[in-house]
Amino acid sequence: MANPSAFRLSLVGIAAAALASFSSTAQAAPVEHKQTPGAMIASAAVVPPGNTLYFLSGATGAPIDPKDVESPDAFGDTEAQALSIFTKMKAQLAGMGLTMGDVVKLTVFLVGDPKLGGKMDRDGMTRAYKKFFGTAEQPNLPTRSAFQIAGLARPQQLIEIEAIAAKGN
Repeated sequence: MANPSAFRLSLVGIAAAALASFSSTAQAAPVEHKQTPGAMIASAAVVPPGNTLYFLSGATGAPIDPKDVESPDAFGDTEAQALSIFTKMKAQLAGMGLTMGDVVKLTVFLVGDPKLGGKMDRDGMTRAYKKFFGTAEQPNLPTRSAFQIAGLARPQQLIEIEAIAAKGN
């Protein structure tokens, strides 16, 4: 019989090559957004092993006129600021090879709007949100939490949003 050690080494080499081939072609299971029909947000998101998580820092809206960051309406109302944030978020995600459909979690911080008696404008945020999530073009909904907070860095800022996205490798 041939050298048993050489035979074992040959089997080990074949097994290692097969395993390497399998692991390089294996795909991560897709992220699952648990969505109830008609709901505005997902009730849960499942991120299986093999997916990469991306954490986006909280972002605020850009001023309407970059030369004016001091006037009371420099950043617009909550809806305008949310639209600005989601537009920037979409571009940031695209730069990482992701889409808004890869977002699994949003945390929304809302400041009470003086024009609304100090109450947060959840409806304004929701109008902007619906342009990016749960659309025919992009049906995925993220999980989401929203809070009214005392204030942000600038008194004109009414909203800050942070996100977590996930995508298979």
